[in-house]
Amino acid sequence: MRIDKYLNAVNITKRRSVAQDMISNNVVLINDVVAKASKNVEVGSIITINYLNEVKKYEVIQIPTTKSTPKSMQDQYIKEIV
Repeated sequence: MRIDKYLNAVNITKRRSVAQDMISNNVVLINDVVAKASKNVEVGSIITINYLNEVKKYEVIQIPTTKSTPKSMQDQYIKEIV
């Protein structure tokens, strides 16, 4: 699954367009490499998002098969790394 679709599907971003903007501004990294929107996410990948005042890291646990998932099921797909 493409990184922009993944960020939206697991509720890290509210809209796919927000994810695409973040990617185009080079604030999203996959395994410490700046991501392009077409980059595919794999199980075990580490996604890093550099927000203005914090950095969040997520480990991909599972790839969703649907377009969106309930926020209550987010922990089945990603794990936040502290």
